[in-house]
Amino acid sequence: MGTEEQFLQDYQPREYPSVALAVDLVVFAVAGGVLQAALIRRGGHPFQGALALPGGFVRADEDALHAAWRELAEETGLDLGAHRAHVEQLATYSDPKRDPRMRVVSVAHLALLATDGKTLPDLNPGSDAASAQWQPVHTVLANEKLAFDHQDILTDALDRLAGKMEYTLTAARLVPEEFTLSQLRHVYDAVWGATMDPGNFTRKMTPVLADTGRKEPRAKGAPATVFSVDKDFISPPLTRPAAAQRPGAADS
Repeated sequence: MGTEEQFLQDYQPREYPSVALAVDLVVFAVAGGVLQAALIRRGGHPFQGALALPGGFVRADEDALHAAWRELAEETGLDLGAHRAHVEQLATYSDPKRDPRMRVVSVAHLALLATDGKTLPDLNPGSDAASAQWQPVHTVLANEKLAFDHQDILTDALDRLAGKMEYTLTAARLVPEEFTLSQLRHVYDAVWGATMDPGNFTRKMTPVLADTGRKEPRAKGAPATVFSVDKDFISPPLTRPAAAQRPGAADS
């Protein structure tokens, strides 16, 4: 059979079908009680003018994660390294017809961006994006048709986030490292598209949070206690309201 060195010298990659590798990003943040996603408006073909997730092709000298961070910065101006952000791989999308140009396999990533619940980082379009904006997720899923298979990717990302929030403190990745119960509850309201009962929410969450000893003044009533995450898992888990079981069901 010869040596491995000889095998590699004789190997002909061109004999196999070409498949391009790409990345797409779902970046979630909460502001004004609404779950938002960073989306672009495509400036060129295919799907010119359509809403899409930030993303692009992986270069020969980089891995998928580095490509994701680069493409996000190029298309939206958003540098995740400058913010409190959590990034994880979502799934791989490989339908042979997902891209009309050629066979493209995409590794999608989910990013959760912490905010104060009031403001979002500015987005600035670049690369092949005609515009870049924060868009309300539930409204987009209910009323828009995204480019490629990005509707499916966005739906899967929302389902991943909404499901993990039942039994983990993933929601705390969307607020500052130290937060009030109201800030955390508003994340649940925004993602699940349902209003959580404040009393029940407090009873469920207090055992997994650590009291920082600080208070935050508020417009009405006594100052709010400031917490941090103490335990990663919620036991027993929270139960999503029935109306919020299907991602995109809420109409923001």
